[in-house]
Amino acid sequence: MTYVIAQPCVDLKDRACVDECPVDCIYEGKRMLYIHPDECVDCGACEPVCPVEAIYYEDDVPGEWKEYYDANVHFFDELGSPGGAAKMGVIEQDAAMVAALPPQEHDEH
Repeated sequence: MTYVIAQPCVDLKDRACVDECPVDCIYEGKRMLYIHPDECVDCGACEPVCPVEAIYYEDDVPGEWKEYYDANVHFFDELGSPGGAAKMGVIEQDAAMVAALPPQEHDEH
């Protein structure tokens, strides 16, 4: 089991979750952040700090965003398990379904 980052993160990338993650398993893609399913320790520290409520426990992802579980998993198909996001920096790619999305607009607070 793991946590999943969903659609509200696309084109936003607030990064509050990155600062909270004790195991450095949240990686930054071109358009959104991704949680590495094998590196996540299911602590849940990331979920309450997300300002747009984009992070869900795997079983709790809303129906309209269920495909984001696969997006988070497949983002790492070529990367494998780097063992920490900080040393990677921004990875200039996204999961195919995210890359195909039109630009997302977010309300300014």
